Amino acid sequence: MATVTLKGGEINTNGTLPNVNSQAPDFKLVATDLSVKSLSDYKGKKLILNIFPSVDTGTCATSVRNFNKEAAQLENTKVLCISRDLPFAQGRFCGAEGIENVEMLSDFVSGDFGKDYGLEFVDGPLNGLHSRCIVVINENGEITYTEQVPEIVDEPNYNEALKAL
Repeated sequence: MATVTLKGGEINTNGTLPNVNSQAPDFKLVATDLSVKSLSDYKGKKLILNIFPSVDTGTCATSVRNFNKEAAQLENTKVLCISRDLPFAQGRFCGAEGIENVEMLSDFVSGDFGKDYGLEFVDGPLNGLHSRCIVVINENGEITYTEQVPEIVDEPNYNEALKAL
């Protein structure tokens, strides 16, 4: 279990992020076109998993915008923005913001991604949502970097995530 804060109040997750140098757990997430995506769909690509509670909050939206800007310049890399938001809300956000360089994926069906990656909140006002985390995966499916942002309203360390590629 990991503990982060929301404006100073503690919130716990169901576990801890996977270890660096371990194989990334597989997942099944829903894209904005309602197709199901798994880790194998990105085989041979570098991945940045930008994980957050909801795209309808300021910090989460900012992280999507920032990674969208950076992703346009990355070779053989996909940025996957993952939350429990419905795919319709994710698609509406991307359309309104002109977001085209990242993929939005939803864990709304089962929440298994959050559970398997050890980042699902198990108490507090965000119970059931995802903690703000970054996971970088190399083209061999190995985790090369993780960050669980200690204060949920803070942004992740974009530079460290990009350096881990």
